[in-house]
Amino acid sequence: MACTLYNYRQLILLSLTVTLLWKSTVSVNRDNFKTCDQSGFCKRHRAMQSGQSPYVLLLDSLQVSPTSLSVQLLNTKNNVRLLLQLYGLERNTARVKINELEPLKPRYEIPVGDALVGEPKQQGIKVLDQSSESITVGLENNKILLSAKPFRIDVISGDEPILSINAQGLLKFEHLRKKEEAKVEEPPAGPDQGEENKDENSEGEKDEAKEADQSENKEEEEPMMWEETFKSFTDSKPNGPTSVGVDVSFPGFEHVYGIPEHADTMALKSTKDTDPYRLFNLDVFEYELYNPMALYGSVPLMLAHNEKNTVGIYWNNAAETWIDIRSNVADKNFFSKMADLVKGSTDMPQTDTHWFSEAGVIDIFIVMGPTPNDVFQQYTKLTGTQELPPLFGISYHQCRWNYNDQDDVKNVDSTMDEYDIPFDVIWLDIEHTDGKRYFTWDSHKFPNSVEMIENVAAKGRKMVTIVDPHLKRDDNFKVYADCKSKDMTVKTKEGGEYEGWCWPGSSSWPDFTNPEVRKWWSSKFHYDEYSGSTKNLHIWNDMNEPSVFNGPEITFHKDVVHMGGFENRDLHNMYGFYVQQATSEGILERSKNQQRPFVLTRAFFAGSQRFGAVWTGDNMGEWSHLKVSNPMLLSLNLAGITFSGADVGGFFRNPDNELITRWYQAGAFQPFFRAHAHLDTKRREPYLLPQENMLIIRNAIRTRYSFLPYWYTLFYKAYKEGIPVMRPLWVEYPSDKDTFNMDDQYLVGSSLLVKPITDQGGTGTTVYFPGKNHVWYDIESLQKYNGGQSAYINAPLAKIPVFQRGGSIIPRKIRVRRSSGLMHNDPFTLVICLDSKGEALGELYTDDYHSNQHKTGQYIHRTFSFKNSVLQGSNADPNGQYKSKEWIEKIIVIGYMTQPKSIQLTVDGRVSNLDGTYDNTHKVLTVRKPAVNVAQDFIIHVV
Repeated sequence: MACTLYNYRQLILLSLTVTLLWKSTVSVNRDNFKTCDQSGFCKRHRAMQSGQSPYVLLLDSLQVSPTSLSVQLLNTKNNVRLLLQLYGLERNTARVKINELEPLKPRYEIPVGDALVGEPKQQGIKVLDQSSESITVGLENNKILLSAKPFRIDVISGDEPILSINAQGLLKFEHLRKKEEAKVEEPPAGPDQGEENKDENSEGEKDEAKEADQSENKEEEEPMMWEETFKSFTDSKPNGPTSVGVDVSFPGFEHVYGIPEHADTMALKSTKDTDPYRLFNLDVFEYELYNPMALYGSVPLMLAHNEKNTVGIYWNNAAETWIDIRSNVADKNFFSKMADLVKGSTDMPQTDTHWFSEAGVIDIFIVMGPTPNDVFQQYTKLTGTQELPPLFGISYHQCRWNYNDQDDVKNVDSTMDEYDIPFDVIWLDIEHTDGKRYFTWDSHKFPNSVEMIENVAAKGRKMVTIVDPHLKRDDNFKVYADCKSKDMTVKTKEGGEYEGWCWPGSSSWPDFTNPEVRKWWSSKFHYDEYSGSTKNLHIWNDMNEPSVFNGPEITFHKDVVHMGGFENRDLHNMYGFYVQQATSEGILERSKNQQRPFVLTRAFFAGSQRFGAVWTGDNMGEWSHLKVSNPMLLSLNLAGITFSGADVGGFFRNPDNELITRWYQAGAFQPFFRAHAHLDTKRREPYLLPQENMLIIRNAIRTRYSFLPYWYTLFYKAYKEGIPVMRPLWVEYPSDKDTFNMDDQYLVGSSLLVKPITDQGGTGTTVYFPGKNHVWYDIESLQKYNGGQSAYINAPLAKIPVFQRGGSIIPRKIRVRRSSGLMHNDPFTLVICLDSKGEALGELYTDDYHSNQHKTGQYIHRTFSFKNSVLQGSNADPNGQYKSKEWIEKIIVIGYMTQPKSIQLTVDGRVSNLDGTYDNTHKVLTVRKPAVNVAQDFIIHVV
């Protein structure tokens, strides 16, 4: 027996070794991940035919309250009844829930307060019309029609149909049931027995007929309903088939967006000839591009946009989910009964989507816009806004797997200074630990972590260490031993501790779905628990899909059990969310809720924006991966995950000097800016590159630092209003159809237009300048371009095409520092680009850049306006009371057409003259040292 056990262990170790080697040397093996045909519930839903819905509303069961209605849904094929609930919610939002009327046991629903920040606030609805065939309710400026037979829901905004549910008749709700045992046939009764029971049989004929009818109406059992296999793995499905799905159509819309994470275009594509888009958090290293396969995170939010409206749905379900997309034309005859549509023979485009999840309930939030910003605010009202990051978090991060030891860290830190390259954070990957035991240090490589961290912090910098959710199964490892003793691990279907393999070898996973386990995990970040940590150490959660090297699809078995007896299939996509939440709360707790945490996560779900940053995982050092980073990050931003980025240079492989240079330029204008590389790649810190490339990269990083005040203000707006930082052009120019498919250029805020060079050998690119009446200025050459047209821009290696919108004022900090931590009190330069009327607007948010005191009024929010040759600074929010030392050092006015005679400053009623210079060639006025504190109101007259 010992020999057998030994051999088994050896085989597992060999398998693990092969897995790690394979993971580090080859691209993704698609055979490790399911296709729709290999997923029983996906096949069943996708095989449905439109127009054959068995569901009808039982309007005699209708109950109406001031803010909601409920009505039963009958499946006429199997006589199973469902309960439909419709809620009116604040901010032009509605909610549709469908669940079994009488389930055998509770079906999983994401607890309120997790993905949703709380119970959504309801708003009044009004019954507008009711008949035996339908009911129409009003919500703000919208009408919602529920048709009885066949069942469908249609939403009309004004006179425009914007959304339909079950218009294609694809609703399917697999009710909980008991598995029938194989029937044993009884021998036929003899003649005497038959005579004796004649009357009894006669009396039971109706019951038998009824049973026969019910038998005829029973759904046929299909393969993979009660058990299915994938490769060598068997999924037991103890609860049987539990999937739910329905179609959602967007009449009048040709373009839909969202449902990250996929390495694909921003505008979602038809899945007619491919698998559906899949949402199932998985460790997919070196992922393929431009296909709908699942990646590390899932946000089941889809937006639809046309020239008139932006709408969306949030599918509140944490189980594995697939989404089919088709282009279609709307049924104008149907909609003409409800709305005064444009007459004529022109077809109305329509995008049909089909959503299906393996478990849970149907819980759809309809966000009805009508503008892009309305939709962002409606969605983030439900799931929360991006938490305001500390300033160092949006600065430049230096990382690789792995910095070898304390001397290596010291050398990187000092050499970056030697070459005058700013950076804010240096990272340590898994090799810093004692044998992959998280919350520990390798005592030989990092004998004095506190000294190391504080030496880095002396220059205004921070450090980040990795803490993954898998725990090495070692009873001498106190974190695991504590978790085990408290019975806090994920369980097998038999009730034992689930064991899988990850970086430490044999591992167990805390059950983060349990709030008590999350509290326990949070406590492990306290200084007395995480020995060797300091306030300047922050955290990175990797492998939290979770990644299980010897599991099906490299993750948990679906029948492992979490709190409450729910299976992983019910809530898989929430696991990584909970890991980051618990980590973020731990970092917050250790400072007694005073300091903002920084936590990066790879796996995520709706609402993860409340807990930190996200990156796009194990990308490759190839031009194609640089190119796809833009649409991937745009999709994340549209879905609320604003603080997001891609590994600069690519995680795998060795990018050449041109590629890594272009990648730094792109990363400098993306929300999360981190360079990272695999253990087996060549060292590629910027100072190791040839001098030409090093200087260009240094300039890109310095440019990022000069724009930090603008980035910080945008992140504040994201925190307060849910508006994304990195935006597709159509968000700001919603009626410009030319922008609807555009994802190779984008906006940072509303005022910076960015077009990274993403093609090898590229020395120029065509840039589309939106806004027919707008003007745009190159941030380096100051050359002006008119909006509403395209222009070819020369972009040799040293240049990234970035343009400031005419009519904007952007605050910058121009002084070069080693880190953002040394910039806190540096003065501002206001860069004013005038529009065709000679006007401009801008704003600035500032605080102490690291604490939570901004939540108690310790901040400044200012607005700036330039009109009729007068620049005015005023308070945008009187609740802000922060006493800042920052001041305005310089004002640059671009597009000012005449040389001024005098410049006068008025502050607190006092008038003084200012010095200025005028560049007639570029039409630039520079005003030096107004020396106004940023919190002061002021007026500058240019005469």
